[in-house]
Amino acid sequence: MRKTVLISLAAFVACTLGAGNIAAQTTRHAGDGAFMEEKLSLTQEWDKVFPQSCKVEHSKVTFHNRYGVTLAADLYMPKGASGRMPAIAMSGPYGAVKEQVSGLYAQTLAERGFITIAFDPSFTGESGGQPRAVSSPDINTEDFSAAVDYLSTRPDVDPERVGILGICGFGGFAVNAAAMDTRVKATVAVTMYDMTRVAAKGYDDANDNADARYEMKRLLNAQRTKDYASGTCAHAGGNPETAPADAPQFLKDYVAYYKTKRGYHPRSLGSNEGFNTTAALSLINMPILAYAGEIRSAVLLVHGEKAHSRYFSETVRKQLTGDNKELLIIPGAVHTDLYDNLSVIPFDKIESFFRRYLR
Repeated sequence: MRKTVLISLAAFVACTLGAGNIAAQTTRHAGDGAFMEEKLSLTQEWDKVFPQSCKVEHSKVTFHNRYGVTLAADLYMPKGASGRMPAIAMSGPYGAVKEQVSGLYAQTLAERGFITIAFDPSFTGESGGQPRAVSSPDINTEDFSAAVDYLSTRPDVDPERVGILGICGFGGFAVNAAAMDTRVKATVAVTMYDMTRVAAKGYDDANDNADARYEMKRLLNAQRTKDYASGTCAHAGGNPETAPADAPQFLKDYVAYYKTKRGYHPRSLGSNEGFNTTAALSLINMPILAYAGEIRSAVLLVHGEKAHSRYFSETVRKQLTGDNKELLIIPGAVHTDLYDNLSVIPFDKIESFFRRYLR
């Protein structure tokens, strides 16, 4: 039975691609310019929200995903590095840019001996793609695999030792990528959100009913009509300039990061106008973690004890199987403590995890 299923799957793939084998099709598409990269205008000055390290070499790179979007990334290389090395691709939080949290993680792990890249997701930051400020559970998962494509083909990277790290909403997309991409040998998800779950059900699943979803979709589809008529895309709005006194604590924490000198960046959607309003439609309709339980590679989930988002990691941990999966709870930490609080972020644990599984 298993052999029959595999043969049927192979036949389906062959039929879908047309005559010839998969490798030939890939070569032909690459040759006819389907994957030519967009020329991006990249800032060369150091414009991160964290200081530059003297222990690593920094440069800008680009790569493309299979939808033809060119992504911009910061490459961090340990000084004096030689030979083929382990590498890690990272992104997040949701609405952030590589000059914020993911860049801090990338630079720190490069100081500890890994080649790292922090990339802007499709349609955001310095990456390409139109319209701007689009979020997609499919494309944002693909962005991680595209980063693995890039790292795996660098002469200084060992393609058998590539990992990924996602923060906040991109923690969920990283776990989804690990469920799909067998080249990923180890995944770390920090202060993880499942954006599809919160979009469809609200925080703590408080709006998990068909009527609430219907009303939300009705409003979002009405906005689609307005956007099409105007030729523009309305934005959902990022974080407020100041949080109201009666706002939930997690919103106050977001404002304290995104809207102050601590984390503000002019290209960050979280610091400014937010994603397109209608981006929520695909999140509502496409749950991303259905196959997390089938991940065979190593996964480390890191979450704060007092984070409002902790339940996302706890749910995923119950799905994961195997003795190479772990949930680490940081005592007393809130969601945004794991963005930039170096006394709280468990870099020793993250380093040891990657060293164990990227070997």
